[in-house]
Amino acid sequence: MKLPAAVVVGVGTQEGLGAALCRKFADEKRHVFVAGRTQEKLNQVVAGIRAIGGSAESLQMDATREEDVVYLLSKAFGPSDDYVAPDLVVFNAGNSQRIDFRELTAEQFEDFWRVGCFAGFLVGRETARLMAPLGRGTLIFTGASASLRGRPGYAHFSAAKAGLRMLSQSMAREFGPHGLHVAHVTIDGRIDSEGRPAPALASTDTDALLSTDAIAHAYWQLHEQHKSAWTQELDLRPFRDAF
Repeated sequence: MKLPAAVVVGVGTQEGLGAALCRKFADEKRHVFVAGRTQEKLNQVVAGIRAIGGSAESLQMDATREEDVVYLLSKAFGPSDDYVAPDLVVFNAGNSQRIDFRELTAEQFEDFWRVGCFAGFLVGRETARLMAPLGRGTLIFTGASASLRGRPGYAHFSAAKAGLRMLSQSMAREFGPHGLHVAHVTIDGRIDSEGRPAPALASTDTDALLSTDAIAHAYWQLHEQHKSAWTQELDLRPFRDAF
C-alpha cells in the first residue's frame, strides 16, 4: 500500500526542528521528503528514520532558488510506485543573527529576506499550484515572535518573518475555500535544538526551552484538524515564559 508523502523544507542537523518534523511525520506513516542545503546532514536524518522502519528520501536544494523548489515539489507530487501525492508540506527554512542596524549591509538584509520570506513564497506558491486542485492538504510555515515584535539588532530577521506571516494569512484566505489548510506557527522562545540547554542557561534549565519533539507534535495536530475548526496561527512557548 502506498504511503502518502510529506515534504519538509529546511532540514539541518538531526537535533534540529526540521529533523524532528521529519521523524514525526515518518512515525505517522508518511514517506518524507527531507529537503535542505547540506547533503551530509540530510543523509543522517534519512538514515535515522530508516533505522526505525520509516520511509524517507533526501533532496539537496536551496529554497531561495526557484528551480530547486519547482523540482522538489514536482517530484513529490509526481507519479511514484512508493507514495501518493503529499497531504502535508512544511516550510521550515530560516536563519537568525543579531546585527547592529548601523552595521547591517544591504546584502545581509536581502539574504535574510530571501531565506526567511522569499523562499516561503516559492514553496507556498508551488504547493498551492499542486495541492489546491486536489481539494485537501496542509501547508505550515514556521514563524517566530520576531514577526510580531521587532527586537534591537534583529530588524532584518523581523522584516523577513513578518513578511512570511502575512504571506501565510493571505494564502489561508485565498486557498482555505479550496480545501488547503494554511497555518503559521509562531515559535516564541528558544528551541532546544541541541538536546541541551543554551550556554546562557543553567545546565538543568530545560524548562526554559521548547522541545523539538513537542513542536513537531503540535504541527501534526494542526494537520489533523477538522476543516470546520482550522487554526490559522498557533503560538508556542515554554510554560514558564511570561508574555
